Amino acid sequence: MNLLLQSAICNLQSAISITGSKSETNRLLLLQALFPNITLANTSNSDDSQVMQKALASDSQLPTSNPQLIDIHHAGTAMRFLTAYFAVNDGREVVLTGSPRMKERPIKVLVEALLQLGAQISYENEDGYPPIRIKGQKITANKVSISANVSSQYISALLLVASKLENGIELILKG
Repeated sequence: MNLLLQSAICNLQSAISITGSKSETNRLLLLQALFPNITLANTSNSDDSQVMQKALASDSQLPTSNPQLIDIHHAGTAMRFLTAYFAVNDGREVVLTGSPRMKERPIKVLVEALLQLGAQISYENEDGYPPIRIKGQKITANKVSISANVSSQYISALLLVASKLENGIELILKG
């Protein structure tokens, strides 16, 4: 399956009802960070969503010469979505880390996909696992392949940031 997503100019005035799940909330929080005119209601108050909000709010802090350490504790959804978000956040350098258990959860599939697009991401300790160092930049490549049988959060992370990629994204789902 091949999908080509490109940004479009659109000024819709509508409301979308969500269930308040942490999965929906975290996706919408990321979109709100990319498009500040989005307002959210009925969002989850879960620990994962609170961690996501805090990490996204850190975006307003002034960049320093040292990477900012962002601890997402055990929030796997936040780790995946924020990896993609910070990769396209030009000029920003962060280290995403988490709880000891989070450091055992793989992130390699998403990191490899972002590297295919030209992102600058490296592992701080063990290859394939957090913590990861991300140097945000403008990404111009637009073609990426990813296995179709991986977590939908990896695919969602790529699709959520697609509109911020200079040339959109051509996502090839293998298998």
